[in-house]
Amino acid sequence: MKFRLVALLPLLGLALLAGCGKSSSTPAAAASTAAKPGAAPAAPAGDFSDAKVIEAYGWYIGERTGVAELGFSAEETDALLRGIRGATSGQKSPFDMNVYGPKLDDLLGKRQDAILSKVREKNKAEGTAFFTKLKDNKAVTILPSGLGFEVVQAGSGPAPKATDTVKVHYVGRFIDGTVFDSSVERGEPATFPLDGVIPGWTEGLQKTSKGGKLRLYVPAKLAYGDDGRPGMPPASTLLFDVELLEINPPAAAAAPAAK
Repeated sequence: MKFRLVALLPLLGLALLAGCGKSSSTPAAAASTAAKPGAAPAAPAGDFSDAKVIEAYGWYIGERTGVAELGFSAEETDALLRGIRGATSGQKSPFDMNVYGPKLDDLLGKRQDAILSKVREKNKAEGTAFFTKLKDNKAVTILPSGLGFEVVQAGSGPAPKATDTVKVHYVGRFIDGTVFDSSVERGEPATFPLDGVIPGWTEGLQKTSKGGKLRLYVPAKLAYGDDGRPGMPPASTLLFDVELLEINPPAAAAAPAAK
């Protein structure tokens, strides 16, 4: 029997990262987890005893699952450790997970919902404040949809249509400046149908032409929404620097064969 816990743990890790405002794909995010208040001091150079390596494994599990964010009390932490000690000693579990599994799902689900709710409200407030200030920037146009864009470099020729396929270079950032995705860093442009990406891109890329460079200011409702997705915190406002390299219209439909 599979429990919802299997899906919960990655989401808890996401919430941990979201609380820091950083994505797990960036070096900055890795640095943010390296030194936390109360963290055990780093092992001296060359101290790689089995005990130290296993201790590191314990820290890794705890941080990756976002267990600190679950808000366990001292009593609950002791209960968790009793279960771990029992399992590592080879004892047979006294708990039937067909009975306790749904209860565990319910408990962790409620705590996860509380975590994500806090992150969501924080990001919403920061996004609202960001766009309020952005309205004072005369270089930025705010469209009726809520999308903001700034022409960094004018292109030439016609603008792409939503049905076209485009090739672009881009850098994506959160509003705190953290890079969460970059085709520039990968050294390879991205190619995709313009109507197959987030609405902020579909609308925004139609405001330039080949060779043009834009800065897009994308509210959450035109990106990944209030729920986010793996690697993307809920209600995230996103910034993109985009260079439009190529525009390719959809392939014409083949003519029917003559009978």
